Amino acid sequence: MKTIYMLDTNTCSFIMRERPLAVLEALAQKVNEGHEIVISAITYLELKYGAIGKKASRKHAELVDMFVARVDTVLPFDRKAVDKAAEVKKILSDQGKNIGSNDTLLAGHALSVDAVMVTDNLREFSRVPSLRYENWLDL
Repeated sequence: MKTIYMLDTNTCSFIMRERPLAVLEALAQKVNEGHEIVISAITYLELKYGAIGKKASRKHAELVDMFVARVDTVLPFDRKAVDKAAEVKKILSDQGKNIGSNDTLLAGHALSVDAVMVTDNLREFSRVPSLRYENWLDL
């Protein structure tokens, strides 16, 4: 069965820096098994900003472009993603367990496409009901 794996920004950074090795090995395994590797438009925004922000370098911008070209797709943040993110925000707010704005958007986006969120930020994403996630640092 084909699974969609949505990489968060930290995971993308690990892959672009080619460390730690565990993340690269997990990525290679998922690709070899035929799973889909995607990023959200939200993650793409964060990567692109890092490539043009104050601390940006030409090398980093090239790394981002090469990385994005190799993922299966950058998923648009569509109406379904917005609806799921709003639900996540409401649930977490009602429970007094808010997480960061971009993490709320990413969690909603992953839920909207039934993706597994790949992250090392378990403190935030573990609060989101029904969100499937994996930490490739721990595989």
